[in-house]
Amino acid sequence: MSKKFIEVQDAEMVFETRKGSFHALTRINLAIAQGEFVTLIGHSGCGKSTLLNLLAGLTTATDGALICAGREIAGPSPERAVVFQNHSLLPWLNCYDNVYLAVERVFAGKESVAQMKERASAALALVGLSSASAKRPNEISGGMKQRVGIARALSMEPKVLLMDEPFGALDALTRAHLQDELLRIVAATGSTVVMVTHDVDEAVLLSDRIVMMTNGPKATIGDIVQVRLARPRERVALAHDPLYMEYRTRVLEFLYHRQARPHKEAA
Repeated sequence: MSKKFIEVQDAEMVFETRKGSFHALTRINLAIAQGEFVTLIGHSGCGKSTLLNLLAGLTTATDGALICAGREIAGPSPERAVVFQNHSLLPWLNCYDNVYLAVERVFAGKESVAQMKERASAALALVGLSSASAKRPNEISGGMKQRVGIARALSMEPKVLLMDEPFGALDALTRAHLQDELLRIVAATGSTVVMVTHDVDEAVLLSDRIVMMTNGPKATIGDIVQVRLARPRERVALAHDPLYMEYRTRVLEFLYHRQARPHKEAA
């Protein structure tokens, strides 16, 4: 397994605002292996989403380089699919058509209509929503909408799945269910995942590594926790696992002792 499927090399991000320059990120260096699940965690304003947007190609680093699969990240690409906290589904399309639209964007001209339809159906089946394929977003729950968003991203067969607090707006039970679903999906697809979260338990449950960001401005990587918990993972069993508690404590110690007083959010 390559240790440098994704590379972030001395990345800097400076935003020009009406109040002057804001130095959001400084000296970010990170290598992510193919098939690895990495979470970014830190206080609000630490640049987690900014780093995710750089990986997505939605913004361009002021300095440094970002590389995916040996090519520099120069803009958005279907090989790096993004799932946001807001599902961003088109309300006039049903669940199936929301997914098919993404499939068509990537595979039109390369595959037949029948093959593309099969891709869309398979993606919905993967997230357990085949029975809801004809429903529109206003006819399904918030958790189901997020599952459609994940299906849409996976339907493009991305090399990397980028997730910006995808479960942040959901109630605790729905969130837990979707975390379990994500564990199952990643195990089935072997996806490389980078996910932003504020939730320490979510980070430990899902991750191979937890990247902990220092407070902004000039946020950087403060520490990285390697999560050596066997997969598949089962949340009830992990609740009594001494290693799980050790990782959880390390993250909490970083967030609430080493980074106890976050700066006011500015980016």
